[in-house]
Amino acid sequence: MTHPFEVGIITFGEISPESGTGRLMSPRDRMAEILEQAIVADEAGLDVFAVGEHHRSDFVASAPPVILAAMAARTERIRLTSGVTVLRSEDPVRVFQNFATVDLLSGGRAEIIAGRGSFTESFPLFGYDVADYADLYREKLDALLAIRRRNPAVWPGGPHHTRDLTGLDIAPRPVGELPIWVGSGGTSASAVRAGALGLPLALGLVLGPVGRFVDGVAKYYEAFETAGHPAGTARVGITAHGHVGATSQGARDAMYPYFAVGMRENNHQRGAGFDLPRHAFDAQATPGGGLLVGSPQEVIDKMMAYHELYGATRVIVHLGYGHMPQKDQLAAIERLGGEVAPVLRRELSRAGGSRA
Repeated sequence: MTHPFEVGIITFGEISPESGTGRLMSPRDRMAEILEQAIVADEAGLDVFAVGEHHRSDFVASAPPVILAAMAARTERIRLTSGVTVLRSEDPVRVFQNFATVDLLSGGRAEIIAGRGSFTESFPLFGYDVADYADLYREKLDALLAIRRRNPAVWPGGPHHTRDLTGLDIAPRPVGELPIWVGSGGTSASAVRAGALGLPLALGLVLGPVGRFVDGVAKYYEAFETAGHPAGTARVGITAHGHVGATSQGARDAMYPYFAVGMRENNHQRGAGFDLPRHAFDAQATPGGGLLVGSPQEVIDKMMAYHELYGATRVIVHLGYGHMPQKDQLAAIERLGGEVAPVLRRELSRAGGSRA
């Protein structure tokens, strides 16, 4: 099977302090920005819009399905996904119901990227012990897949965290089979699990070399094949921070100050954020670094590298982290849709698409 190459964007809905004044945008205005981005992304011809889940006051996206439902009413073709659904602290029944509802509202455009999540603030909110981090995710993912597989459900409950659902009517049902991706920060264990389950793998690259996931992705394809899943149905997606400017230097200069703020002010998963010097940022913007920042051609080249390294057929750009001004983000969205995505689709279609 040949998968078409997809280009999309993601937001966490962070509210970062304005440079110089420290002023914070209101959550209402921030939400309006996100909806406008989705409309422009749809009009620009992008394939995917993802909303990440966070449960702190410096983010507005604690309920991605609600935001995606609002997007569904204002867009026509773009796929709408979480990025990620923090499944370890969610109820699999409600996750399925919420995204099935988005799917019906959008005419079959909803997806779930289910992950552990690197932020831990949801544990105390929903009464979970962080010591159960891994077990919660494994068991709830199995339950979610069982709910998707058939209705009434057949799930006897797990050993620790999920209840018996067998025989229960879990509704509504989506338009078709609701796509579920495994979201991963790149560990081999999660890659192997995604492959064994026959699920697509969504990798999040914050900072690091372009090739940092090569070994894990190789294990994903191996586990996928070993488990006997249909040939050609394996999929890999990459999410990386970036910005598309008219010029290489202009893109870097526009992105850096906001990205540095985001890494310092909004990135404290288990403690404080960190300072990112300009030279370290610039190193990540080179062909060997993970950032998708530069002119349209540079971003095309980097996405092509991800395809060649991993067989990736989806690349999602985390635009504007640190709350870049809206006008700059909208211009980047239009360049992604008008100058980057068409070239990749055309070139990879000629080359035969996915390696899977």
